[in-house]
Amino acid sequence: MIINVTAVRVGNILEWNNALWRIMKTQHVTPGKGVACMQLEMRNIEAGTKTNKRFNSTEKVERVVLSQREMQYLYSDGEDFHFMDTETYDQITLPEDMLENALPYMLPETMVTVEFHEERPLNVKLPMVVALVVVECDASIKGQTATGSYKPGTLETGASIQVPPYLEAGTKVKVNTETGEYMERA
Repeated sequence: MIINVTAVRVGNILEWNNALWRIMKTQHVTPGKGVACMQLEMRNIEAGTKTNKRFNSTEKVERVVLSQREMQYLYSDGEDFHFMDTETYDQITLPEDMLENALPYMLPETMVTVEFHEERPLNVKLPMVVALVVVECDASIKGQTATGSYKPGTLETGASIQVPPYLEAGTKVKVNTETGEYMERA
């Protein structure tokens, strides 16, 4: 599917230079003089190499059409992560490098969408919002209200997050999986 480069998002798979590339970061650059462009950080799915490529904002790119299947994350045995198709009960194993954006928000039994290209798994997408428990954070200070300040906290998955000052350890919170930001109490 041909799309404008400005429509590319993190996690998309592009076909470029006869290879499949996973988008790691995007940045829209508008210089004071000249034409706007998109700076894409991409990882080659086959070779694992990363590259930064700057595209003119009017260019078109080939986005790979992927089939999607709902799967449940079962467990990790160190470097590999095991998932089960909830309809057929087939299991697949994915390497850690394929899940680097999803790992901070995945617990066993989490439902995810696995994207396939010609029956080959390429990408794991989490729900937009997940509910996780804050297991560690600084103590709340009496009388402190909800202000613009935040304090560091640690989620049950081990990921770091900034939480409001009134939150205590043991509180379940909703986290945006795209930005990694605290949204609200769950």
